[in-house]
Amino acid sequence: MTPPLTYKVFDRYAERYDSWYRRNPILFKCEAKVIESLSLRGRGLSVGVGTGTLDSRALIDVGVEPSLNMLRIAHRRNIEVVRAVGEHLPFKDESFDFVLMTVTLCFLDRPEEALIEARRVLHPHGVLAVCIIPRDSAWGEEYMKRARKGHPIYSHAHFYTVQEVEELLKRCSLEVVAVRASLRYSPHEEPIVEEPSDDPKGRGFICLKAVKV
Repeated sequence: MTPPLTYKVFDRYAERYDSWYRRNPILFKCEAKVIESLSLRGRGLSVGVGTGTLDSRALIDVGVEPSLNMLRIAHRRNIEVVRAVGEHLPFKDESFDFVLMTVTLCFLDRPEEALIEARRVLHPHGVLAVCIIPRDSAWGEEYMKRARKGHPIYSHAHFYTVQEVEELLKRCSLEVVAVRASLRYSPHEEPIVEEPSDDPKGRGFICLKAVKV
């Protein structure tokens, strides 16, 4: 399958994207704690691995990504990388114990197809973790504002609410069993390191943990 045109944007801005967490270490710690709290175990796949900065907190085995420049950076983090798109994963059925999608859903042209593919490659009762920036959070609102001003990355994103993602997962025969969240403060407040919460209300980084049913 031909990669979506948005991969060219990530090729162009791969280094800038990767440096964001180095420039925002407290946000990185908050989001990393959320992913670690999901307790993802076994053979893992990251769909939309990007540069691997955040997804590597889940000890993934393989990362797929359409952007070559992103993959090169992820490879430097000792991640086995494959150039592919989420809607067409080059793996056999039931190949993985868990699949992680970190801020991937919002950049997909066909999100439901990608979720169906993620389910296909999961073992029976395997886990899919989908992490998002909710549209109705202060962070989602800020990023949408930047998108309207022509931000080179956010202008390609379609942000979802937690409820919308839950509905997508349900349609794909994936049952949400846990929600973990962070970033209770807004983008305009002084950042602090937070412990993950199971209350997503008002938080800007949320991971939904679902099982294959």
